Amino acid sequence: MWIAQLLEHGLIRASFVPPAPIRELRDLTRYRRALIEERTREANRLHKVLEDAGIKLASVASDVLGVSGRAILAALIEGTTDPMVLAELARGVLRKKLPALRHALMGRFREHHAFLVTQILAHLDYLDELIATVSGQVEVAIAPFADELARLDTIPGINQRTAEAVIAEIGVDMTVFPSARHLASWAGLCPGNNESAGKHRPAHARKGNRWLRSALTEAALAGAVRSKKGALAARYRRVMPHRGHKKAVVAVAHAILVTAYHLLARQVTYTDPGADYYERRHADRVRQRAVQTLERQGYRVSLEPAA
Repeated sequence: MWIAQLLEHGLIRASFVPPAPIRELRDLTRYRRALIEERTREANRLHKVLEDAGIKLASVASDVLGVSGRAILAALIEGTTDPMVLAELARGVLRKKLPALRHALMGRFREHHAFLVTQILAHLDYLDELIATVSGQVEVAIAPFADELARLDTIPGINQRTAEAVIAEIGVDMTVFPSARHLASWAGLCPGNNESAGKHRPAHARKGNRWLRSALTEAALAGAVRSKKGALAARYRRVMPHRGHKKAVVAVAHAILVTAYHLLARQVTYTDPGADYYERRHADRVRQRAVQTLERQGYRVSLEPAA
């Protein structure tokens, strides 16, 4: 139904249905995404079981499923509960936190917890293997689009996995979208419109492709929120003070999608326009509006730089 509405309003063209290679790639990337989300949920279950047992390993170790964490969990499953003995299994930088680690391992780990942790770890290992297998198949499916993948990979925040997801969702032929704005509207990454009686009120972004939106949101967080340089980071800092963190992230995701559109359409790589790009563009808009206002009042305007 929603595709028919988009066609009716000219937001996409009738030839939007992607070719078979893109559809197959989309199936693979979405399946991998679902597996990754399931792995995240399973890891959260592990944290919950450890919390129930009074084991605060996550408060000390940055990765409970790392080398040290897996060694400690294996010892717990085998019946070792002495915090001194468990802490000695730590490796690398975690050994610098031995006092805090000993305190975190003073819990009440029982046979019940051992059973649950055993099953969870087995499921995590299975998911890791399955994710690796699907990723290998994705590499085979994405091979014909290696040039497009390399172009998208030049955008800040976009890594290979995100670029694969973007290509799988929008394809590589941008002629199916009349403009970058139409693509953003289809993806649900453009502002909503809530106007009544001439008054504009805050509106949520419209619904769209949740797979694409999720991938671009992660890219926005990596490329702007966690970065201090470049136009995307400047975009986030410009929007965040008066719109808030979430809307600023969506604004950056929108900018990334528009950038991806132009890179694929023009077959070029990304060149950062600089941290002052949005300030320069805003100044140009202010000057243009001022000239248009005077022209509407009957003036002939000629601009010259001040001395």
